[in-house]
Order: sequence, then structure tokens, then C-alpha cells
Amino acid sequence: MTRPTATAQRRYSATTHTGHVRKVNEDAILSRPDIGLWAVADGMGGHAGGDFASQTVVAALDRLSAMLQPAEIMHSARSAIQTAHREIGEEAARRGHVTIGATVVLLVLTEEHFMCLWAGDSRLYRLRGGALQMISADHSVVGELVEQGYLTWDEAENHPQANRITRAVGVGEVLEIDKRRGDVQPGDRFLLCSDGLSKYADLETLRTYLSDGPPDRVAEALLEHALAGGGADNVSIIVVDI
Repeated sequence: MTRPTATAQRRYSATTHTGHVRKVNEDAILSRPDIGLWAVADGMGGHAGGDFASQTVVAALDRLSAMLQPAEIMHSARSAIQTAHREIGEEAARRGHVTIGATVVLLVLTEEHFMCLWAGDSRLYRLRGGALQMISADHSVVGELVEQGYLTWDEAENHPQANRITRAVGVGEVLEIDKRRGDVQPGDRFLLCSDGLSKYADLETLRTYLSDGPPDRVAEALLEHALAGGGADNVSIIVVDI
């Protein structure tokens, strides 16, 4: 279901879909415009574990106080993800030390800056002046090849090991969470998504869709594109305008 919403400074739309193949949606999304935070989590470990993991991540972020000051939000969000990491790990141990986890990408917006935290291969993009930039960098086998200059992100989507991630909330003793920040300008548009979208849409396709229409129409069009491409995975999309 898509939720088009507007605040005094920004409009946004959030949607998630099970897709054509999966029986359970292991993705979870969060919109907290009261503190300027949006997040996408993509579960792994099958329907008995993936949905638990993604929902645990989102629930931890949703518990953040609405009274937080901008300077406190990023630190609190990082702590919330680490709390989810421990909770998922404890649940995995109770289930017989199975592997369950979730990727996460989150966007925090203030008056002048954006901040991004992520672990895994859910992504954040920014469209500015018609140019699309991928802000996050996949924690995956092919992501490392891209960072080393051996592949482009578009080439990585077709690599045989494209789905092998190297970092996830709930997996391993220690979770490293990457961070990036930058300025925001009027007219900026941000896209958060799970790999259920990015595996069907290269950078040029995303740029084309993001360049036209209000957030709710763009989110719906991107969802339709992923479903028309096969919809083999859950699809989650959040579009936020400055």
C-alpha cells in the first residue's frame, strides 16, 4: 500500500509489496516525518525468520522519541539498530543457531543536511538537477568488486554472486554500520529501496522514473516496473522530496 504524505518542507510516499513469487513480505518500511527519518529493512532467513528480522529493525527505530533533537537522531538510530542486532541474534540462537538477519538503509533529514546509515544491500539514491547518485554502497561480494573498480553497479546486478551480502543486522558478533552525510538543496529527491527494486532497475531507469511526477506516482510507477520485470522478490520503495 502506498502512503502519499506531505509535511511543511517535504512530501514523501512509501510502499511495500510481497511480489509475485514470495508468500510472505520479509521487507519492512518506516516513515517518521516527525523526526525526519525513513527506513527500509529487507529480511533474510526464510519467512519464519526474515520477516521477524526486518520487523525487529523497524520496531527498534520506531521506538525513537519524537522529542529528539536533530543532533541526537543519528546516534539514537545507530543504537537502535545495534539493539535490533542483539535481539535478532538472540532469537536466532533460540531457534537453534539458524541464520536470520536483515539489511537496513535509513535516511535522516534536517534543515540543511541528510544522513544515511546502512548495513547490507538496501540502497539510498539522491536525484539532484537531473543527475542520480547512489549514496550507499552495497555490503556484498559484488559491491566490493564495484568499490575496487572491477564492475559498475549496473554490471553487478547481473553477476552470479549478486545476492551474496557480506553484512546484515543480526548476523555475526559485531555489526559495522556505515554512514554518509551531505547537504540538501530544494528540489532534491531521495529514494530508499530494497533489492526487489534495484535488481530490475538500472541507474538510468531509476533516473527516468524519479524525474517525473509527485512522490506517490513515482513510487507506484517504480513498483509496477519491478512487478512487470518479474517481481521475484519483495519490493519496498520510499520517495522523499525536499
